[in-house]
Amino acid sequence: MIRKLFLSLICLLFSGGFIFAQYITTSELFHREGENPHSGKLKIYQDPAFDTLLSRYILAGQNRFANLGYYGMDGYRIQIYSSSNRNAREESSKARAEFINKYPNIVSYPLYADPGYFKIRVGDFRTNTEAKKAILMISKDFPESYIVRDIINFPDQNQKQ
Repeated sequence: MIRKLFLSLICLLFSGGFIFAQYITTSELFHREGENPHSGKLKIYQDPAFDTLLSRYILAGQNRFANLGYYGMDGYRIQIYSSSNRNAREESSKARAEFINKYPNIVSYPLYADPGYFKIRVGDFRTNTEAKKAILMISKDFPESYIVRDIINFPDQNQKQ
């Protein structure tokens, strides 16, 4: 009886350590290394429940994308090619090479989906409006292209818009 109580107490303390290790506060998110000593200080006064909500959101996003093998955010891409015929691999490579030649500033992603579909998706658009602007250009060269919801890469915050 004492052994069971002792083991359950250890398991409870051990699992509690994991829960608190995943807790993220807002001050940790906005912390910078090597700050300028002459810069101002920012104090955030907020309800502690906000940190809990933020931690839940971050953990839910990590769990959602972890099984896909990468992290990202909800967004849109333009699918310019999709086929499952015999020579779909070669055709998708040709379509991607043609796209890269015509639009070098837009990133392209080759995808494979079971059973034997080869797809080419392009761009990392946060909103449907951004994707619609791009598809107006792209559809001239790739008339069968269309917008799809996808997990996109996080935008580079250092790049000027």
